[in-house]
Amino acid sequence: MTNTSRKAPRFLGWLSLLLTVVVLALLLMGYRSQVGPFAIGALTCFALFCMSHRVLKSYAFTAWVFAFVAGSMFYPQAFMTWAGWDLGKLIVPLIQIIMFGMGTTLSVADFTRVLKMPWPVFIGMVLQFSIMPLAGFTVASLFGFRPEIAAGLILIGSCPGGVASNLMAYLAGGDVALSVTMTSCSTLMSPVMTPFMMKLLAGRLVDVKFVAMMLSIINMIIVPVLAGLVANRILYSRSPWASRKGPLALLTAAGFGAAVLTIVLQSILLALIARFEGSLVAALLGAVVASRDGIVIGSILIGAVALTKLIVSLVLGRSGNWMDRVLPVVSMAGICLIIAIITARSRQDLLTVGGLLIVAVVIHNSVGYILGYWLSRLVRLDERTCRTVAIEVGLQNGGMASALAMNVLKSAEAALAPAIFGPWMNVSGSVLATWWHRKPVRAVGVAVPELKTA
Repeated sequence: MTNTSRKAPRFLGWLSLLLTVVVLALLLMGYRSQVGPFAIGALTCFALFCMSHRVLKSYAFTAWVFAFVAGSMFYPQAFMTWAGWDLGKLIVPLIQIIMFGMGTTLSVADFTRVLKMPWPVFIGMVLQFSIMPLAGFTVASLFGFRPEIAAGLILIGSCPGGVASNLMAYLAGGDVALSVTMTSCSTLMSPVMTPFMMKLLAGRLVDVKFVAMMLSIINMIIVPVLAGLVANRILYSRSPWASRKGPLALLTAAGFGAAVLTIVLQSILLALIARFEGSLVAALLGAVVASRDGIVIGSILIGAVALTKLIVSLVLGRSGNWMDRVLPVVSMAGICLIIAIITARSRQDLLTVGGLLIVAVVIHNSVGYILGYWLSRLVRLDERTCRTVAIEVGLQNGGMASALAMNVLKSAEAALAPAIFGPWMNVSGSVLATWWHRKPVRAVGVAVPELKTA
């Protein structure tokens, strides 16, 4: 069994190489229309190879992104509609599930920790919502991109930090607690700061509706994260109720019941909004209605988590952090599908400006790392904190930017930059974290964790 498991990854690597040679041969002979299946196969085999490889495992996600992008470039219709149903409608629910997964990794302490380290968090938030939006605006202006593509660069810069930043901070020998707190705080600030920076910097390029974007972020990001916090308590609480069948069954019923009740009450809320039109009550009820999808999905996921824990832990008697294994796979698959859907809709634009946009994204991302680090040094933060801030500033929530571009700006072109930024930041972040890992912060007595490749 062991020999077979060792041979399989090696076989996938050689198969990927063979298919790549076939792709190059077909291109040289002028058979471009026949390249698609072999290119997709080569990238898929390479992604599977990375998943089983000790050193390349951290790049598996990026490899899968490239495989999905290849599929959407060669066969765009496969990612446009299924049986007449528009796949673009999947983007927001997928982001909500991903953000719910992020919420399950957080606790209330991650938000209140700002009271213990106010200065680093303050500096991080200032740099987070200044460097990247301004860098996006500057880079877009220098490259002379069309308005919607330029707005996409500004949009990815105006979003909060990405979840991957916490892992990168760990590998880089940074302050993981600070990284988690910064991600949490920037996420909570995003309903105001993201539309504000977009209105300020991209308002002349595209129609930026502040309130619509704010409500969309609350629905898409904040509500699922809060639902994830509830799920975190269900999963990891050491209180007696979290290990009893009765409370878990009640939470299961409450979660699914809340989802049904939210759907039923929508018509009543809409009638009340019409009756109190123009008042504060109408505005508050409107915010609830706008967050309906987030409440429904969050409630269903809370019920599903409680039910799964009830079955897996109490009925089947299996222990272990099964959710920690499931959610990363779900998140990876969701992001890959989102990027493929966006790429399929922007295929022609990507063929036209793809090369320049990749260069612009690389510059944008690099500016975040460089200025995040050196401006932190300028205000005399310690080395660990400087590394953490640099990674937090450089890594953005690409999924959120993609969804806002598609559902608020109504532009597939605006979603191009976020779709490219996401895979690239994982590559650059991994390289930077590995480089810093080899330079331990011994001056402050920090024991940098050993970099595990398996």
